[in-house]
Amino acid sequence: MAKQRLLSLDILRGLTIFLMIIVNTPGSWSHVYAPLLHAEWDGLTPTDFVFPSFLFIVGASIVFALGNKVDQSGVVTRILWRSLKIYLVGLGLWLWPEFDFSNIRYVGVLPRIAIVYLICALIFVFTKRSNQWRLALWILTIYTIVMVFIPVPGLDAIDLSVPMKNWAHYIDSKLLPGYLWQETWDPEGLLSTAGAVGTTLLGMTAASIYQSYDETADKLFAMMRKGFVLLAIGYLLSYLFPINKALWSSSFTLVTAGACMQAWAVCIYLFDVNKSTFPTLLMESFGKNPIIAYVLSGILTSIFYSDFILPIELNTETVKFLIDLGLAPKLSSLIYALIYVGVISIPIIMLFKRKIFIRL
Repeated sequence: MAKQRLLSLDILRGLTIFLMIIVNTPGSWSHVYAPLLHAEWDGLTPTDFVFPSFLFIVGASIVFALGNKVDQSGVVTRILWRSLKIYLVGLGLWLWPEFDFSNIRYVGVLPRIAIVYLICALIFVFTKRSNQWRLALWILTIYTIVMVFIPVPGLDAIDLSVPMKNWAHYIDSKLLPGYLWQETWDPEGLLSTAGAVGTTLLGMTAASIYQSYDETADKLFAMMRKGFVLLAIGYLLSYLFPINKALWSSSFTLVTAGACMQAWAVCIYLFDVNKSTFPTLLMESFGKNPIIAYVLSGILTSIFYSDFILPIELNTETVKFLIDLGLAPKLSSLIYALIYVGVISIPIIMLFKRKIFIRL
């Protein structure tokens, strides 16, 4: 099977990274529009779709990248090596710029990507494609049973409306070393990885659906139909296991994967089929160097969001300046985030135009 590269997938990936940088780096966390914040606990905001969208695309990319390599020697070694590199870059970003090795966060965005990629790529190599979507549903079923029905030691009852009264919190607090984002648990913690693996397996399922049909109309109809089924099941399941990004709940996995499958189908229709003339340079450039864009966004915070290098905090001073000009605080914060992602886009577009694609 020849390796495939779809413009639609690159654009969707680029849009995801673009939005990820914007929501992660507002000019001021005190002034952020509600859609650009994660839900406080249960529920969904547009921001909550960003990370699962990336993992969904990771799953789809596994199918296209490894489809012609599953019988070749050395593929497992390459998977292991790539996972290790992404994980170590994630640790490096956490340590940057002070390199305080006594306060390491061993989980996070890139570590989760690395771990989930490792698990799902190995699943792709060693299982039949027809079994992968079933495996996703089995994982989500078991995760739901554990989180909803199995008693947690030391608790009278599980309460999924409270961050501290569930298995994810219990396991993180007992087993996860280092710095935890929420002191005693982490939204990218150990048990919630089950939901993230489910997201990526469903991305693999979407790519398999794409490859299973000869006619484009059949591909798109199958993806839209499957996406609708995932959305429906996810919302029904939410009455038992609420939609929750911090827990990466099974309902959250199904709803976001369903939406991603349909969004990808729309992108296929627009960019692969109709060859839309809508400007795609920025999104395609981010989509072809996604990890580099994300790493740059982390490294440059030492210049644009702190006084570690410069004597002033550029974000604080710029937002204050814009507010003094009469702009609303939230608008000022968003403008600064857009400026920041614009700065990052300069080297990313330069790499794209020179056809330099850096893959870990």
